[in-house]
Amino acid sequence: MAQEGQALSQASAPPARTVQLGQNAWAWIGVSPFFIFALMFLILPTLYLVIGAFQDAQGNFTLVNVAQLFTQASIRSAYWISIKISVASAVIGGLFGFALAYAAVIGGLPQWLRPTLMTFSGVASQFAGVPLAFAFLATLGRTGLVTTLLVMLFDFNIYSTGFNLLSFWGLTLTYLYFQIPLMILIITPALDGLRREWREASEILGASYWQYWRYVALPILWPAIVGTTLLLFANSFGAIATAYALTGSSLNIVTILLYAQIRGDVLHDQNLGYALALGMIVITGLSNGAYIWLRARSDRWQR
Repeated sequence: MAQEGQALSQASAPPARTVQLGQNAWAWIGVSPFFIFALMFLILPTLYLVIGAFQDAQGNFTLVNVAQLFTQASIRSAYWISIKISVASAVIGGLFGFALAYAAVIGGLPQWLRPTLMTFSGVASQFAGVPLAFAFLATLGRTGLVTTLLVMLFDFNIYSTGFNLLSFWGLTLTYLYFQIPLMILIITPALDGLRREWREASEILGASYWQYWRYVALPILWPAIVGTTLLLFANSFGAIATAYALTGSSLNIVTILLYAQIRGDVLHDQNLGYALALGMIVITGLSNGAYIWLRARSDRWQR
């Protein structure tokens, strides 16, 4: 009788594999808009750029476009200026962003300050393009508010010192407006991952505050810090709207040169523009790949 009852219950129970397959099917349907979006606006355009970089105007295969990335002095200069601006804004933004995040998370500041800082960072990290360029021109331009107030109150003109908003350091300063908040948003969870037990254990063993940071905290945080700095580099390297609205074509960075090659009236070589975009994809891809690897390493330490 027991065997008959067991056989009857097994026969009446629905197959577990069928139920699991049905649940997985609904899950795949739920994420299908993401894959469709990625395919249409990321993967296919990237493949189109890669193919176009190795074609001439008639559609024939050629390596001339890619070779010009290394042989044309103007293109090499554009890449080099873009890399320097990206490195400067990433390093300076990373340092200031880490300092602000540290002050809000570990520095013992009032509790209301952290959500205020995070809210502002969430908004400021997305504030770019023409509105950001206009804001800096209205503030630090030759007739900007801060520039005028400094002349009126202190008889000091910042432009007499050689400062120029439409220059390397002017664009770097503008980029810091969204680089610093982005650093705060990404590094804050890593600071939250520092367990109090690690600090207490180091104090019990006689370690000073600086020894704790040198031998415990920084070895754990360095993958997140370096990885986030690389992400800031990629974020700055691919920016065009802010730079174009602020400096126009006066600053020869690679994104403006790419725009001129594809849509410009004087410089117009669409396939060379695709090659420029391919070079940018390679640089930002390496940077983002290193960020993902370092981020995974940091998360493994903090589990």
